Amino acid sequence: MRVPPAHDARSWGKLWQWLGEDGQALEDPGTVRVSTPDGWTIAMPGDWIVLSVSGRFHVAHTRRSLDA
Repeated sequence: MRVPPAHDARSWGKLWQWLGEDGQALEDPGTVRVSTPDGWTIAMPGDWIVLSVSGRFHVAHTRRSLDA
């Protein structure tokens, strides 16, 4: 499931339901902390959260532009 933009309340509701206790909200709008086999990982809008066959979540980060 892709992390939605901060203003998309409907998609955030679906994401929270899907993650359950493996997801936690952070102070920065649009970011979520996800429990993965490597520990807690921060996911931002546009990142993918994948559920593996083992039943654990993994985060695939999208490429982010750097501010100059």
